Amino acid sequence: MPPDTAKPVSGSPAEPRLEVRIAATGEDLLSAISRVLDAIPDPPSGPQALARRLGVDKVLASRLLKAVKAPDPVSVINRAPGPDPLRRVVKAAGKQGVDAALIRTATEAIDRFERLIRDEIGDRASLDAIVSAWVPEARREFELRRKQSLFKALSHLKGAHAESITATVFLAPAADGKHLDIVWLNGLFGLTRLRPGAAIKFATRRFASDLAARKPQTLAGREVEDQSDLLLAEYCSRPTPTLRAHPVGEIVHYTLDSTRFGPASAVDLVHAEVNRSEMKRTVPAGSGRKAYVFAEVSTPAKVLQFDAFVHESVYPGATPRLRIYDTAFEGVADVNNPARDIDALDVLESISPLPNGMQSCRSAVAPRYVEMLDKVCTQMHWKGEEFRGYRCRIEYPIYGAQVTMLFDPPSQ
Repeated sequence: MPPDTAKPVSGSPAEPRLEVRIAATGEDLLSAISRVLDAIPDPPSGPQALARRLGVDKVLASRLLKAVKAPDPVSVINRAPGPDPLRRVVKAAGKQGVDAALIRTATEAIDRFERLIRDEIGDRASLDAIVSAWVPEARREFELRRKQSLFKALSHLKGAHAESITATVFLAPAADGKHLDIVWLNGLFGLTRLRPGAAIKFATRRFASDLAARKPQTLAGREVEDQSDLLLAEYCSRPTPTLRAHPVGEIVHYTLDSTRFGPASAVDLVHAEVNRSEMKRTVPAGSGRKAYVFAEVSTPAKVLQFDAFVHESVYPGATPRLRIYDTAFEGVADVNNPARDIDALDVLESISPLPNGMQSCRSAVAPRYVEMLDKVCTQMHWKGEEFRGYRCRIEYPIYGAQVTMLFDPPSQ
């Protein structure tokens, strides 16, 4: 909620808005704690020196110093340690000879901070959630911490996780000039089954029921007879993992055919799938429809790298926009269905252009990534320099999310 629309929690018109009360509490803390720290004889410089002088943890000292250097009172609230750690600091400062009046003022400010959390907000996590809406850097840290917690919990509940997921899509003109050929290069690295019997799966799909049935091919142009045909063995771990495919209409589900579990079961799995004439190249004039590609987070992972390489003749001048959907209730979203707009997640993620296309497109999460891109281009008889690239990199992507790049296609 932006600062100018924050609503008071009380019905009293004279009571300040919650944001104002939070800011006032932050000002009190900043003023009182700063005076206490400045009054310590021969003031220590830096968190280590402060921790040694007061006999407190270095992490606490570091967080305290970040709080008093915050640019505004709301940021102070975000960065400040909890009331009990603050009391330990103030008590230790009193033992160093800081004036009792300063100690009393600081203690009163801490008490007001505690009442704000306990009586008005409920708990510190809820306060952090509120503040994150007003302070961008606080929001980024807030989201990352929650996503980390979600990753840990779901890894154990699902019984599997991956160090990284790569989803790379290539869009190129089809031979008929009216459609697009789509190639997916997908990778799961450090894919580990944590407990026996846990299923590991992922899928490819399209939203185009008016086109011919999907017939996935290998990079060499052969129709897929055995799902191992899709694996790029030279980029997989040894022995090469085995996949099973489960086609259902416009969707092809893939599962890892292995019963191994535990740390020693970790595998790297890379596969490529070619779908000819997968999408129409244009949309009806006046329809306002968007073209889109998306990656699904079907395995808990530490990192998702979603790259799109678009041929220079496809969607000329168009730059993709990012939309991330919650699929828990209605399933995978069609971006052209306005009823799904409500499922878009408001998170701080973005798309970055890859200035040199795939010519120097490296990856910190996928070994030999440039080599993989070269292989796709060679097998498809494409020139890499004719593609422009875009990347969305997400740390601890939300399990079940649909990460979507939208383009404005030409119309006719």
